[in-house]
Amino acid sequence: MTYCLAISVNKGLIFASDSRTNAGVDYVTTYSKMHSFVWPGERVCVLLTAGNLATSQAVVNNIKTGLAAQGSGMNLRKGKYLHEVAHYVGQLSQAEQREHADALQKSGNSSAEASFILGGQIAGLAPEIYLIYPQGNYISASPETPFLQIGENKYGKPILDRIITPATSLEDAARCALVSLESTIRSNISVGPPLELAIHTINELHEPVRMKLTLNSPMYKSLQKQWNEGLRDAFSRLPRFDWE
Repeated sequence: MTYCLAISVNKGLIFASDSRTNAGVDYVTTYSKMHSFVWPGERVCVLLTAGNLATSQAVVNNIKTGLAAQGSGMNLRKGKYLHEVAHYVGQLSQAEQREHADALQKSGNSSAEASFILGGQIAGLAPEIYLIYPQGNYISASPETPFLQIGENKYGKPILDRIITPATSLEDAARCALVSLESTIRSNISVGPPLELAIHTINELHEPVRMKLTLNSPMYKSLQKQWNEGLRDAFSRLPRFDWE
C-alpha cells in the first residue's frame, strides 16, 4: 500500500508521498512515488503513483518513451491543458492494465490497478491537480475540497479536512501534508518513509522545491514531537464531566 496527496491553494501546489511499496515482518521495499517533468518557463508536471507497482512503473516508463519519441502522438508536453495530460495518463494506465489482466487473473495474483495524481501548471493557465482513477477517468480538486489523496488515505484525511482551505499558505499546507503522512504511518505499517515533499509556487515554472525526509530527519522528528505533544495538550483541556 502507499499514501500520496496533493493540495491546491491560492499560492500554489503541494505534493507529498511515502516510499513504501511492500511491508511484512522481514520484507520491506521502497520506491519513489513522486515523478516530476519540467520544461522551464513552459510547464511543470508532477505525478504521484499508488497501486500496482508494475503498472505505475510501466506508465512512467511509457511517459518517458513518449517524450523521447519524435512522432506526432500525444505526450506529456503536447497537451494544451492539464486535463488533456490527465486523460493521456489515464489511457496509458488502462492500456497497461489490459495487457496484464489475463495473466494476473490466471495466476491468482493481485489486481493490476493503479491510481495517479497529476498536478502542475502550464504557462498562462492556473495550477491544477487531478486524481486519475484505475478506470482511466479523472476528477479535479475544488474550492470546497482543495486536496486529493490516493492509497491509504483514511488516517490522514481528518487533519486535511480541518486545516486546508484555498487561503492556506504554501508552508502551512506543506506542514499539514507531513502531519497527514505522519498520522498514516503511525496507524498503518504499509505506509512508511522516506517521505517526499514538493512545493510548486504559482507561476514559477521551474523544478519545484523538493525534500526527502526519513524518520531521523531533524525536521520530521521535530514536527512529530510537537504534533504529538500538541494533541495531548489539547486533549487534556477538553471539558470535564459534571461528576469530575
